[in-house]
Amino acid sequence: MDDVHVPDGFIDAPVSIAAGAVAVAGVAVALRGARRELDDRTAPLAGLTAAFVFAAQMLNFPVASGTSGHLLGGALAAILVGPYTGVLCVAVVLLVQALLFADGGITALGVNIITMALVTVVVGYGVFRLLLRVLPKTRASATAAAFGGAVVSVPCSALVFTLIYAAGGTADVSVGKVAAAMVGVHVLIGIGEALITAVTVSSVLAVRPDLVYGARGMVKALELHDEPVRV
Repeated sequence: MDDVHVPDGFIDAPVSIAAGAVAVAGVAVALRGARRELDDRTAPLAGLTAAFVFAAQMLNFPVASGTSGHLLGGALAAILVGPYTGVLCVAVVLLVQALLFADGGITALGVNIITMALVTVVVGYGVFRLLLRVLPKTRASATAAAFGGAVVSVPCSALVFTLIYAAGGTADVSVGKVAAAMVGVHVLIGIGEALITAVTVSSVLAVRPDLVYGARGMVKALELHDEPVRV
């Protein structure tokens, strides 16, 4: 069993069409919003972020018996390049995976974009920014906030998938069993996601804090805090 990449036929046609409409609307909003986020710093990093998420999603790690998972990347992308651009990065990755690698169904692309791009970005970035408001303005705090945002975003993604399955699932499996399996396993996947996100954000903050979109308001504080003492 893999993560929440949904194959063709797993969700019925009416719900898949509705999910597709929601996904299109979400991507359209992201396209408009990304114009405000993309600049000379963000644009190159957006390409690198999408490439990193794509590569990371190709690597599965064992979670429990018969289960594996990989980076979803929504929280990481949103923190690095902004929430709107983050949605676009993950959506492009999902589109390429569906078209070229049959990883996720074409008819289920809307469902996958909702669960793996929209939900993870909104929840992950929201939790990240909320934690930044209450934590000290340090790199350690930004790293902890990135961990918190990522670890919450993954089970939320699984929960939304469960709701979609309840509305239009075609498999002969009860909603309760799907919820228990998906949310339980994705709590564990979320820990792996959070570790990868925290390490990546911390590494970029250590070298170029100005490149981390989600922490741009903290850049001066981070630079002053991390500046070595000269005797």
